[in-house]
Amino acid sequence: MPDYALIFDMDGVLINNTRYQARAFQLLFRELGLTTNALTLLKRLNGMPATNILKTVFRHPVPEKELKQYADRREFLYRVLYWEKRQETAGLTAFLQAARAAGFKIGLGTGSPPETISYIIDHLDLRRYFDVVIGKEDVDKGKPHADTFTVTARKLGVPPERCVVFEDALLGEQAAYKAKMRCITISSALKAEQFQAPMQVIPDFRGLTPERVLELLAQHPETPKPSKELAERQYMHL
Repeated sequence: MPDYALIFDMDGVLINNTRYQARAFQLLFRELGLTTNALTLLKRLNGMPATNILKTVFRHPVPEKELKQYADRREFLYRVLYWEKRQETAGLTAFLQAARAAGFKIGLGTGSPPETISYIIDHLDLRRYFDVVIGKEDVDKGKPHADTFTVTARKLGVPPERCVVFEDALLGEQAAYKAKMRCITISSALKAEQFQAPMQVIPDFRGLTPERVLELLAQHPETPKPSKELAERQYMHL
């Protein structure tokens, strides 16, 4: 029985919803008279809390209370757009079942609040596969900081070097490396060459097995260091 843990991000990993997230942001920007391209923005900043993403599109300081109102509006728009589209990434349930049968502990580590987590994983009946669910309310700092994955691993009782993170976002990948964990990325929004150093890039979970994960861990014994180039970008300090 492998004493390892798998930690999953939610958006773009359990579900392929990036374009719906982007559409919701774009509608909000239109309401606010902003011309920012939401899809381009999310490819760069996906994984961060919505309020932090919104900070980057204003040229002037915006009070936190106002940012929270905008984030709530974006969340409402997203749920309306995605309501009838909710479905898991191909092969996910089969992989989760196989991973549990193989003895992996499984956690969810996302920047979403509890109601958004429920909107996805309870609707899709996925909660039963997760030993631990960590969201926005459970950490002090969201991605690209390490907290989300560090807290998830601690709750699972598995050391970071024995955790594999599944991410679709650049900042999520950086958070994994900051947490001293290795990473498999899902190319739901980005191309394979845009990631820093994942063990493997997969389009979805079809064909992935627990045995393959163990092979990848053996092939990649060292955790990559976070990218200095990415870490120096201004948005990393929000």
